Amino acid sequence: MILVKKFWNLMWDWDCQVRNLFAFAFGIMKPSQSRDERQFEENYKRIKEPKRNKRPQSFTMPQKIGLALGPLLFILVKALPTPAEMPEAANTVLASILWIAVWWVTEAIPIPVTSLLPLILFPLGGVMETSDVSSSYGDSLIFLFAGSFMIALSMEKWNLHKRVALSIISFIGTNPNTIILGFMIATAFISMWISNTATTMLMVPIAIAVTKQFADQLHTNTSIDQPPETVPGKFKFGTALMLGLAYSATIGGFGSLIGAPANIILAGTLKSLYDLEISFANWLLFGVPLVTILIPLLWLYLTKIAFPMKMKGIPGGREIIKSDLDGLGRMSYEEKVVTAVFTLTALAWITRSFFLNNFIPGLDDALIAILGGVVLFLIPSKNKEGTIMDWNTALKLPWGILWLFGGGLALASGIMNSGLDQWIGSLLGAFEGMPTFIAILLIVGTITILTEFTSNTATATMAYPIVAVVATTLGMNPIILMVAANMGATFAYMFPVAAPPNAIVFGTGYVKMSSMALTGVWLNLISIVISVLVVYFYVPIVFKSLIAAF
Repeated sequence: MILVKKFWNLMWDWDCQVRNLFAFAFGIMKPSQSRDERQFEENYKRIKEPKRNKRPQSFTMPQKIGLALGPLLFILVKALPTPAEMPEAANTVLASILWIAVWWVTEAIPIPVTSLLPLILFPLGGVMETSDVSSSYGDSLIFLFAGSFMIALSMEKWNLHKRVALSIISFIGTNPNTIILGFMIATAFISMWISNTATTMLMVPIAIAVTKQFADQLHTNTSIDQPPETVPGKFKFGTALMLGLAYSATIGGFGSLIGAPANIILAGTLKSLYDLEISFANWLLFGVPLVTILIPLLWLYLTKIAFPMKMKGIPGGREIIKSDLDGLGRMSYEEKVVTAVFTLTALAWITRSFFLNNFIPGLDDALIAILGGVVLFLIPSKNKEGTIMDWNTALKLPWGILWLFGGGLALASGIMNSGLDQWIGSLLGAFEGMPTFIAILLIVGTITILTEFTSNTATATMAYPIVAVVATTLGMNPIILMVAANMGATFAYMFPVAAPPNAIVFGTGYVKMSSMALTGVWLNLISIVISVLVVYFYVPIVFKSLIAAF
């Protein structure tokens, strides 16, 4: 019983870590407070290393509703007569999906725990054996994500990510518009390799300091006849900069296979359903060009249309960036080691499919990631005791996200093994012959709207298996529509709840809800158009070999 209690508390620790993140964003990083680096670091550490969080004394009303509604839907579906031509196992999977979806959306219990429900429901319902279900939680792509996170955590441990970000910003310049571009490029690049949440948390305090400096200079500069409004929420530069950070973190995560959970889940679902592999290099060919196009377009929209500015420069802006960069000192031995390991790992990911596999046939992206992470545990550090990577740092791995991945893959396997996919396909027979362009538009648009109100990771996890079935029924290639679902789940700009970066910048006070919604709705429309065109014209080229496998 003690072990069960400890396990339950750990699940709430992981769940509350996310809640602490939002509390920090809304409560600590207010522009009215002076910038206190020590206080910021202490609060940031509280998020990275949360104290034991006790389970809430009482559930919120949405949680109470979810707790009852999830099992109730399961019982209702099982109690009602099974639809014609629907296998009993498929009925169980459908009931399980409804239960899991309700608990995911309402967070009735910690999301990682909800993700374990297939391990219970599928074997008891006769859908799959326990060993078959549990294999989804040990998929190789989960280890790819774990290994890449070890490397990312080592970058954070030795402040390498901060050095990279400040160097990029310093290089771009100090014109207000170019400062925003510098922050966006730095954020997008770092977000390709570490989580978009951690990236945004890194960049926001630097951005706040630059924004305050700009505001102070505008008030003290007597040569300006009518200085612009600098009150948080009305300061165009501050609003554009904060939104640029949030949106570029989201876009940057799309650039690499490990940059966003939705990408990894897509690759895992394809592997589970069709035994097809999206390699790291293959995704780079797809993602990086889009990031390269979208970041400049986003920058132009923010600085020229949404929040145009006439100021030529930010007095003192370069000094702030240079001061922060100088404060890091010379590049340490540990930073050089992490840089070397990261570079070699990235090169191995990129060259594996067309070069390394000729010499090491069994090498895959997950093995490369794990090798990179393990090497960091072996190399001793010089400036501190221990090795470059240590277990205490590794404990910060988002284990809950890994369980969410496994739950999503288990759902996909259950849908295919139970025959639920074929039954859904029979219902969609009337739509057979729908033009591919229209199908892509419907999927991207629908999932984009859903993502604005729910977790994009959970939305993607639930959507991929269903979209695969829809594609087969409509006589289309599943990869095309599944990538469309991925893009719809990724680009969410309108509300703070759509993505953690949105919530973080909203909490600074420089972004009003109306500003985010108005800016985001146009960006959503632009992203939908771009996504549809990319999926229709570009995806068949980049993923030609995978599409040909069907």
